[in-house]
Amino acid sequence: MTEPMTPTTLFKCLADDTRAKISLLVVSEGELCVCELTAALDLNQPKISRHLALLRSAGLLLDRRQGQWVYYRLNPDLPAWVTAVLKEVVDANQQWLETEAKRLCGMNDRPINQAVCS
Repeated sequence: MTEPMTPTTLFKCLADDTRAKISLLVVSEGELCVCELTAALDLNQPKISRHLALLRSAGLLLDRRQGQWVYYRLNPDLPAWVTAVLKEVVDANQQWLETEAKRLCGMNDRPINQAVCS
């Protein structure tokens, strides 16, 4: 992240429904791979990847490669207020993410390093 995160940058990232859901699912789960996001959001990989690229270029998410998987997580260098806002939004909007969370939990062949769904 070259520029500090501003409210304008954050809210532009979250202004799109898909990017908002990607961001909040990542906050909720800690880390997700592209295949998990495609399953959760029921969207194709190119569309998910395009949104992830925007979130990464804005500095909101970081990625890492592990074998064939690319995992995304919240950038740990974000200002504390950004993390606090995102966590508060996740906590207050579980119902809004319910469908996507169920799809994620029902995903077959989910990568091993993910938490068990409850």
